[in-house]
Amino acid sequence: MSEKNMETISKELLFQPEYPADSNNAILQEAIEFCEGYKEFLTNGKTEREISEISENMLIKAGYKLFDDTASYKAGDKVYFINRKKCVLAATIGSESMEKGFRLNIAHIDAPRLDLKPSPLYEKAHFSLLKTHYYGGIRKYQWTAVPLAIHGVFCKPNGETVKVSIGEDANDPVFCITDLLPHLGAEQNDRKLSDGIRGEELNVLIGSQSVADESVKEGVKLNTMILLNQKYGIVERDFNRAEIEIVPAGPARDIGFDRSMVGGYAQDDRVEAYPALVAEINCKNPTFTTVCVLTDKEETGSDGVTGMQSDYVFHFLQQLCRMQGADYIRACQASKCMSSDVTAAYDPTWDSAYEPLNSTYAGRGVAITKYTGARGKGGTSDACAELVAYVTGLCDEANVTWQMGEMGRIDLGGGGTIALDVANRGIDTIDVGVPVLSMHAPFEVTHKIDILMAYKAFVAFINAKA
Repeated sequence: MSEKNMETISKELLFQPEYPADSNNAILQEAIEFCEGYKEFLTNGKTEREISEISENMLIKAGYKLFDDTASYKAGDKVYFINRKKCVLAATIGSESMEKGFRLNIAHIDAPRLDLKPSPLYEKAHFSLLKTHYYGGIRKYQWTAVPLAIHGVFCKPNGETVKVSIGEDANDPVFCITDLLPHLGAEQNDRKLSDGIRGEELNVLIGSQSVADESVKEGVKLNTMILLNQKYGIVERDFNRAEIEIVPAGPARDIGFDRSMVGGYAQDDRVEAYPALVAEINCKNPTFTTVCVLTDKEETGSDGVTGMQSDYVFHFLQQLCRMQGADYIRACQASKCMSSDVTAAYDPTWDSAYEPLNSTYAGRGVAITKYTGARGKGGTSDACAELVAYVTGLCDEANVTWQMGEMGRIDLGGGGTIALDVANRGIDTIDVGVPVLSMHAPFEVTHKIDILMAYKAFVAFINAKA
């Protein structure tokens, strides 16, 4: 064979990954424009409650109606349901019977953070501080010496709910967790990195000013409560009835001179939630009924009334089937689900943690993950080859750049997603998402191309004709 013929054969048989923005500036500009809405979504939604409220407003603006299980819906109708103000379900009724299956797209909107303990407020050394209990898999040392904000709600016995958001406005104070100075850190330096900051050391500094009356034993603590009472009408006992989260302060930002990336808190997994929601909103007349789910509690195992191991999503599907007279079991057997969750992007600084041939890379497109889990595929849903072919075929037809890989080296650990909870109901499920740098850190990084390609993949999936 001639050298030219061998080059042709090589192109036909071998695959060489590409970065689509390198050869197509227009696609980068499209991604940059799409991510403006995403950055706003990320900046304004620091908790699952806030994301639910933002999402509900987007759905109402787009014409969605609150789901009524006594109503009758026709093809093209759009409905939504909010679970405990922390989860969002949005659906567009398809032209086919629900027995032909749903197209489910499920992302989670909770994120690693610090929750306040039930009795968090205390005074020590003329400082007022808050005790926290970390939520999800964090690297505790990353949460010290960075600006923090306080978000959440106090729920009073009389039914009143008081919202709190302090630290985001330019005129707001911020808060922080202090760390030792290097000069006094010799003993701390001898700790393992995972133990460098301990859970009981994640105490948030919130004040230092005492009341003027020297007879008061805890004057700084009292002064803090006076300020909170004046602004929010709460007393210390109300902390027992609250859901208050400590999160990084500040907006999502562009990363890089070329503005090709997004930096911000909680991109795991709101980087999927936003494109999934926008894809659902833009869906008009699908063949199969679409259901977009933005769920809670994924970072702690999906347990509880707002997690995917509860039945709230599946009750919703059952109700839709009942309203149409469709068989729920047949519907599940015919359904397909995208478990839309992030994966680890290859990091050249920490390349020893990855297997380069089977890693996913920032800027190479949406990542499709056949299986997650740990080590010997423990705790995973392993998608069938037929489902992988179906999803990748849809992406190819829609000119969606996609890549496939695993989360790092096999024996280092791994991670799971809600795919397991859905697949256990007999629904074909595959993980699809955006590669993330510094995952679970207070400031995560994603590539705008990958976010756009995730959106395009979601659109192709929910608009599929077969």
